[in-house]
Parts: sequence; structure tokens; C-alpha cells
Amino acid sequence: MARQFLTSKDVPFCKGCSHAGIALNTEAALQKLGVEPLDVVIVTDIGCHGIIDKFLTTHTVHGLHGRSIAIAAGIRMGLADPEKKVIVFVGDGGATIGLKHIIAAAHRNIDMTVVVHNNMLYGMTGGQPSDLTPAGFRTPTMAEGDTGIGFDLCGLVKSAGAAYVSRIVGSGDFSGQLAEAFRMPGFSLVEIVEICPSYGVRENPGVKLSNIAEKMGLTPMESIRPDAKSFRVRRKEAPVSLLDGLDVLSSSSRSALDRKFRIVLGGSAGEGVQVATRLFAEAAVRCGLHVTTKGNYPVTVGVGYSCSEIILSPERILSTVVRSPDALVVVSPDGMEFCRRYLEQLEGEFYLDESISVGEAARTAPRAKPFRKRAGPRRAALFALMVLLADSDVFPLEEYAEVIRHSKLGEGVAVDDLVGGARELASGRGK
Repeated sequence: MARQFLTSKDVPFCKGCSHAGIALNTEAALQKLGVEPLDVVIVTDIGCHGIIDKFLTTHTVHGLHGRSIAIAAGIRMGLADPEKKVIVFVGDGGATIGLKHIIAAAHRNIDMTVVVHNNMLYGMTGGQPSDLTPAGFRTPTMAEGDTGIGFDLCGLVKSAGAAYVSRIVGSGDFSGQLAEAFRMPGFSLVEIVEICPSYGVRENPGVKLSNIAEKMGLTPMESIRPDAKSFRVRRKEAPVSLLDGLDVLSSSSRSALDRKFRIVLGGSAGEGVQVATRLFAEAAVRCGLHVTTKGNYPVTVGVGYSCSEIILSPERILSTVVRSPDALVVVSPDGMEFCRRYLEQLEGEFYLDESISVGEAARTAPRAKPFRKRAGPRRAALFALMVLLADSDVFPLEEYAEVIRHSKLGEGVAVDDLVGGARELASGRGK
């Protein structure tokens, strides 16, 4: 059988691991249904099973541990075409971490399939037991055998209202059961019982897949609710575009910039660094430039540093990384502490508030300016960018001033005074 959904039959799992069988049986099941690879979305999770991603020709999404079911539910509800298949690969660890997501998706009967790779332990992190580990099953961290009773996952999902639930032993050809789950409208879950060749076999001598169901109480089962109605999102006949109603920025001036220009602006949180950056970016767009901005500040938001990386370019910007800025502008000690990382690679201009001591030699000597003294702490970042524009040909200073005037910030700022002060400092006349 030619591969359609896998790039190779040599999938990257340990020898003897049933994860490989699940991947190959998924291939066979999808071929039985006659679907195309790009009509399938497979969402994976943290765990050994998740390394199948790069071998799939379908759409793939790799989620956080236990969150793959929630991601898949969102994908399904966002798809207008009900014929698209949404499948989740998850381990027993991820299934119990995300158990609430599974129960909720089953209860709503969201049209998706969850394939649980249940090898009864955490195989990627050393073989710890999971909440699906049955009583008596030994793991490296529980050599005497799990003394608890693992969840009956299929029983929980069945009681939640899923359209299809089955538990099978992960050996041989079980593509028919997978095809049935993939075909079923509504929520379906297939729990595939496995044994990890690296930890499970070693810790449980004599236990084989052929007798694991009987010995561990994981009995194969199947439950079908043919009358179950799958969840559907109510869609508006004429959905409103998110772009409707947005102001289109018109170009009133043109920038003479003929290359990328990278700026790093550092200051203190709560002193308007990000606002100054946003207005600066808007002005640059009005001058016909492509712009990216990237803010960095601590979770406390109002305390500590605040930094922005800005890239301006006459051409499309394909990377937002700034390593060697063309201009480093720092207006507070907090900002200087954070921006020291740029000093070694700085080759452009270095604008620094006169109250700050660098404390170490920089490749470019700082140009000390009274940003805070002339504009105040909350306007220092705004004013410093004005000085940068007055001192260069990046784009006209008046465009930045005009954007500020028409912003909410402009109501409380003496913009003309700041423009005049910026031109004085740039010329060297101001103090």
C-alpha cells in the first residue's frame, strides 16, 4: 500500500513500540475513508507519540501537554467544512492532564477523534505512572506496582455522551476500528492499550499485549450512539470582516530611507515606552515604510524596565530579530540595565539620558541628552524618538508630531514645544 499520510513506514519509535502500529493503522484507516491528506488535521501532544509530526503529510499542530484536545476542538469549531477530519494523538499522561478537555468535548459531542496511546506510564520522562496506570502495573518509580486503580477513561467518556468510544489492544490490524471512529459524526475516542518496550516490559516480565487486557483489567469495548448529534457552530450568513471599520493609514510624506533601520528604545515600565513606539510606528507607516515592533517588559507591567525593538524598512520585513541596532535610545536607568545586552554589538548611534551612567565602555560613545529634564519622565521616550528623527533622515519629524497630535496622548502634550526642543538638541544648541 502506497503511503499517502506518512512520508515513511520507518517511523521514529523504539523497536517494539505500538506507537508505530498506531501511525501505520491510522494511515490505513484514512485510506479506507478515501480522504485527502490536506483534508485532515492531526493535533499531537507532548510525549513520545508527538514525534510523529514531521512524518505526516496532513496538517499538523503540536500542542502543550494535555491541551491538544482543546486546540483540536477550537480547530474543529473554526472549520466551515464538516468533511474535514480533526484527529488528536495523545498519550495516557496527556489524556489525564487534559481530562476536563476530553469530558467537555465529549459532552458537547464535538466532531473530532481522540486516539489515546495508553502505554500506562510516562514514557518520555522516565516511566512514571499516570492516572491510567492500572493496579499492579509496575513502573521504574513504582517498583511494587501501582496500588491505585486507574481511571476508566472509556467509561468516563461514554457517560459524558460521546458518539463513539472503544478500547482496543494495540497489535495487528485495527485500522477498521480507527476508520469507524474517524467516520462517526460527533466525538469519538479510541483508547489503544500498549506496553512500553523500554520501561513497561522491563518492569513487568511476562506481561504481553496478548494478555494485558485480562491481566490489567483493560477489557476491549465499544460503544456507539448512532443518534448522537454532533456540535455545530452557528455561523452568520454574512460574517463581518475583522478589517471592516479600521482606519486606513494614508501616506502624506515619503521616507528617504533606503535600507533597514533598527531601533531599540529602553526606559521604565509605566513611562510610555510602548505608547511612544506605537505612535512612532504609525507615523512610519504613513511615510510609506514597512514596520515591525516588539515590546519587552516584566509581568509586573508598571515596575521595572520597558523596551521596544523597532524595525523600519522600505521593503518587506521577514525577520523581527534585532541584534545590532542602528540606534540605541535609553531614557532611564531601568532601561539601561536591560539594554546592556545590545552594547557589544552596537554600531549605530547611542542616545542616552544625561542622568544615566553607562558604567562600562560601549563600542559607540553615548550622546547624552536631557530627555527626562526637558519632557518629564512620562514623555521622555516620546521626546527621545523626536530627537532621533530630528537628527536623521529616517522619516520627517513632523509626521510623528502629527500622529501624536491626533492621538489621545496629544491632548495633554505640548507637541510643538517638544518638536522645537528636539530640533534644538539635534542641532547641538539645546541643553
